[in-house]
Amino acid sequence: MSRKRANGEGNIRKRKDGRWEGRYTAGYHPDTGKRIIKNVLGKTQAEVKDKLKKALEDAQGIDVAHADDYTVGSWLKSWYDLYAKPNIRTATADKYQLFIEEYVTPKIGHIKLAKLTARDLQKLYKGLTEHGRTRPDKQGNYSLSTTTVRSVHLMLHCAFERAVKERLIPRNPTEDCIAPKVQKKEMKILRPEDLKAYLTAAEKRDALPMFYLELVSGLRKGELVALRWDDLDVKHRTISVSKQLVRNPNGEVILSRPKTETSVRQVSIPQDAVDLLIQEHSKHSDNPYMFPSPTTGEMYHPDSVVNIHKKILKDADLPHVRFHDLRHTFATLALQNGVDVKTVSSMLGHYDAGFTLRTYTHATRQMQDDAAEKMGSFMAQVM
Repeated sequence: MSRKRANGEGNIRKRKDGRWEGRYTAGYHPDTGKRIIKNVLGKTQAEVKDKLKKALEDAQGIDVAHADDYTVGSWLKSWYDLYAKPNIRTATADKYQLFIEEYVTPKIGHIKLAKLTARDLQKLYKGLTEHGRTRPDKQGNYSLSTTTVRSVHLMLHCAFERAVKERLIPRNPTEDCIAPKVQKKEMKILRPEDLKAYLTAAEKRDALPMFYLELVSGLRKGELVALRWDDLDVKHRTISVSKQLVRNPNGEVILSRPKTETSVRQVSIPQDAVDLLIQEHSKHSDNPYMFPSPTTGEMYHPDSVVNIHKKILKDADLPHVRFHDLRHTFATLALQNGVDVKTVSSMLGHYDAGFTLRTYTHATRQMQDDAAEKMGSFMAQVM
């Protein structure tokens, strides 16, 4: 016979089907004042007793009346509309929308928010890593990169953290997940001995100012093509970076603010770069853009710049490196030639120097080797 317990403490009984059931008061409906009764089931009384204890602990401070209103899908939509989209840049909002609509909701959107477990999320991450794409990539693969899956994990962490703050769930389920480790690809750069051939080929294609500026500034592709003539301060030899051209999930190219607040920056450039930019502007002095497309007179499409880069490499008979690797080339050469990490980080628009150090370990390793040699030489003179 079950023993009645104090309100909110719960009671345990054996059901006709042989299982044990624990019932408890999870809260009271704000409109009717009626008790909200929930239950847990188990094969033994001891099992139910443990489950009941945990359920009562989890129910403490939870807004039970509203917690059951949400599935994972409906909560993510609400979180995105109210908290995410109004407070993040357009490109990030578009990425989150893609994650929610294509990667998360079709897989776990039907699960009640209060019932979601770390195991559900772990299965999601595994599925996305193995076959998360709805369309194959250029190599015919349906798998998502570990970088993308980890980004999905970080987005979900933010969404469920808000659910915890709104007392919809007692704990963030992402806390108990093992997030995918990002598989770092080997970084390639344009070799120092190839720079002259590359720039000579760029000059023959009447594109020397753009690609010279890239190699001495490390701008992102979208930042480079979005430059206007008035972004150049000739006197102080600086470029103002305050916008970029990016592609949203629908494939549209749009103008937006740079990647992060630290990406809005002033970048110092050498006098040679300033002189080249002045020469470039004299060819189209009535055009507001730094590098107008010869076809449209408007900003270059980012893909067009990548295509020119590929042609330059082919003309110079150089091995393939991505356009983005020119940014890596700038950072690597700057660090190896004695520019301090904080300065390089600021020029690249990174959020902190620590990120720069981690990204360019190969360059800082050489700096450490050079420092070790200098210290060895100094100590040899002392001894």
